Amino acid sequence: MSVKELISLSNPKSPISEAYRTLRTNIQFSSFDKEIKCIVITSSGPREGKTTTITNLAITMAQSNKKVLLIDADLRKPQVHKRFEINNQRGLTNVLAQHIPLKDAVQRTSLEGLDILTSGPKPPNPSEILGSNSMKEFIKEAVEKYDRVMIDAPPVGVVTDPAILSTIADGTILVVSSGKTYIEEAQRAKQLLQNVNANILGVVMNKIPVNGKGYYGYYYYHYYEEDEVAVTSKRKRRKK
Repeated sequence: MSVKELISLSNPKSPISEAYRTLRTNIQFSSFDKEIKCIVITSSGPREGKTTTITNLAITMAQSNKKVLLIDADLRKPQVHKRFEINNQRGLTNVLAQHIPLKDAVQRTSLEGLDILTSGPKPPNPSEILGSNSMKEFIKEAVEKYDRVMIDAPPVGVVTDPAILSTIADGTILVVSSGKTYIEEAQRAKQLLQNVNANILGVVMNKIPVNGKGYYGYYYYHYYEEDEVAVTSKRKRRKK
């Protein structure tokens, strides 16, 4: 398995990996009435980090002893197989169009609990395939077999596929890129999801520039510094 951009594997103790674990926890507690088992992750536009987000999130979920299926449903520009350096000759399109059993199309990874279903051969009609009854039945089957089903969808601001997928998922996460995504684009992406009554779990701000100590460095330094000031003040009061 490649660790390209999979920091949750290559450096699990890093602040970024911790951020993915925090996201995992937030998803876990995002609903009290219904368990969030099937999640779609999309973005407003291309190259905003949605695939990096979903691959690392899937890894952290598997690391918490969950059985996870990561599906590449970006049938136009699939990336998941490249991140893990696995074969993409057979995948989601084969399951839906040729009715190949899931067990024959899924690929296991070296991380226990994490299975991957790549996109498969590119079809001429991605939106129709993803919106088919076969897709709905397939997701039902996947949810029964796995604790978490993670779907990497194309950008919602570019094609209709993510809006279609969000109607059969328990929740949708929107990824936006700091310094790249315009506010209007993010608002439009949100509106497109709301138009189909998608359950938007939240927004992930990606590619935040880090300077000096960095966000986490500043965070901990700030609070440790406050504690030290408090302790020092108490000592001064005692001396008086």
